[in-house]
Amino acid sequence: MNNIFDKDTDFLFETIAKINKKSDCISFFKDLCTIKEIKDMSKRFKAANMLSNGYNYNEIIKETGISSATLARVNEALQYGSGGYEMQISKAKRGK
Repeated sequence: MNNIFDKDTDFLFETIAKINKKSDCISFFKDLCTIKEIKDMSKRFKAANMLSNGYNYNEIIKETGISSATLARVNEALQYGSGGYEMQISKAKRGK
């Protein structure tokens, strides 16, 4: 299945969009994902933030421990993706 968008993923995204407390978000993701999945997502988001702040690949790999292939994918998403990383990085910087 190449297309991630169906009624099940729509339900998931709608549910996540309705979470408005950090503690609720933590509880939901702890139940939904493995610890490794959460850690991997946080490393990718950190890498996206570091890329947007001008860090180079070597610095990011050393800091996050992600592979160069994963970092390349994050960079590709930043350059050509749907803008999700940029939107959330901007919100994080504003404290929202």
